[in-house]
Amino acid sequence: MYRKALLPIIEKSSRILILGTMPGEQSIAKQQYYGNPSNQFWKILFSVFNEDFSLSYEDRKALLSKNKIALWNVLASCQRQGSSDAKITGEVANDLTNLLTQYPDIKHIFFESKTAFRYFEKYNTPLSNVTYFTLPSTSGLSAGMSKAAKTESWKIVAETAYLYL
Repeated sequence: MYRKALLPIIEKSSRILILGTMPGEQSIAKQQYYGNPSNQFWKILFSVFNEDFSLSYEDRKALLSKNKIALWNVLASCQRQGSSDAKITGEVANDLTNLLTQYPDIKHIFFESKTAFRYFEKYNTPLSNVTYFTLPSTSGLSAGMSKAAKTESWKIVAETAYLYL
């Protein structure tokens, strides 16, 4: 089934970009990043910033804005049955070079999974003025690591954001 990614959540003040691979079915249906309740992305992000977790998508976007974080995906579209990144075929990459040209203050890119990083490497040349870091997937399909261990790994996002506050 053909899947099309969401538009980026980004502001001129963004300094950090978190890149996923491609939104899952529930995220696409809701038009919300990490919209599947089994995905731990928002719980982990609120936790590393010592904020009370919220189900409100407006609160979630406000957390991003407050911490100068943008969200997008490496892929613009693909064919995929279900939500597993392992089932992606016929992918088309987003134009990250153009995005970074429009938002030159983004200096850190965090990949939300090894798969997102692999697709980035396939379609992009890293820029020398941007720091790249791959984090463990927050997907409910990625059960190889505990939530506590994932949260510990994701603390680097908060540590980086604090540099810009």
